[in-house]
Amino acid sequence: MAAEVTTTKLNADGHLLLDQHLLRLPHKLLQKNFKTAQKNVERENKEVLSSLKSTANASLAGQHATATLASLDIMINRMQGLKRKVETLHSEEKVLHQASRKRMQHLQDLYEIPSLADVKYDEWSRFRLNRLLVDYLLRCGYGESARALAREKGIEELVDVDVFVQCHRIEESLRRRNTQECLAWCVEHRPMMKKLDSRLEFELRLQQYIELRRNGQLLEARQHAQKYLAPQHDTYPQQINRAAGLLAYPPDTQAKEYKAMYSQSRWETLATLFVNTHHELFSLPARPLLHIALSAGLSALKTPSCHSKHASSTANASSTTTSVCPICSTELNELARKLPYAHHTKSYVENDPVVLPNGRVYGRDRLLEMSAKVGLEAGLVKDPTTSQIYAASEIRKVYIS
Repeated sequence: MAAEVTTTKLNADGHLLLDQHLLRLPHKLLQKNFKTAQKNVERENKEVLSSLKSTANASLAGQHATATLASLDIMINRMQGLKRKVETLHSEEKVLHQASRKRMQHLQDLYEIPSLADVKYDEWSRFRLNRLLVDYLLRCGYGESARALAREKGIEELVDVDVFVQCHRIEESLRRRNTQECLAWCVEHRPMMKKLDSRLEFELRLQQYIELRRNGQLLEARQHAQKYLAPQHDTYPQQINRAAGLLAYPPDTQAKEYKAMYSQSRWETLATLFVNTHHELFSLPARPLLHIALSAGLSALKTPSCHSKHASSTANASSTTTSVCPICSTELNELARKLPYAHHTKSYVENDPVVLPNGRVYGRDRLLEMSAKVGLEAGLVKDPTTSQIYAASEIRKVYIS
């Protein structure tokens, strides 16, 4: 009885290792929202105080009342513009706080479930599975499908559709050879990127320089380098020195280093760099959550035979057996390839085990029975997985030590 209770007891802390981003991402967005509001208030405050001082001095010096009123109207318009910006940011903040409350309640629900056998755990697990599916769709670029699934399952506040949609849009713009949208994103998140010591903005400016040189705009390329690249020479000396040498090499050069700089594959590298920076900035896992969850389960089932050189029975039309091993399936085999093998403290083998010349082990009675069923002559046996045929004299008895 005690063993059964231990087996079914729910370890909530272990379950939530996969869900840390649920609270981290809203926190990051709230932090960004506050910094934006603070920046707007400080900028407008400085401008208005400066204008107010100038207007007051001009008025004391005998400036006409009409000009003074015009200056005051400009200041009022600036403050009204600031009010609209702050109201928008406040609305976004309220939405983020509401989402955070929903997520905390969702996680708290898990701690109130006593065991894995409780029906509430099944319900909570279905919510999590739907979240993992939405996350996977978003990472694959199916934003509308992800949004529709989240709406249907009522988990819109538990997933981050807009964040991933924006990420995918900028990623695709880079693949279309456009840096403007990504640069605007870098400017917006520059304070956060400095903490990560990210090189994304520098690589984007370098790519703009390369494109100017590719198009033969040498003067514009030099001006661009002086404005955006030269100030970062202390941080990226090797890349900037190489970029300077690019002016002497045409796009069809065969020089290895400069040919690589002209390569169109740099755009794909930039897209990947942006996605990695985006996910790191918002504390998002680099891999889909669905893959992480599957990997945990697959590693508990994996054995050396799952990736042997012999084809699994699911892919072998002539096989006489059907494998039910998920790792041997076509869909999950590659995902599990680099996972560690499961740790089994007990082994289960058939009675009177024998080994075939190809290294596969079966019970003698089952092997002979299956060979007879497929109509083989006496003295021959057939491997039920690979369909190879051997003489019975070639099989060897296995002794378990």
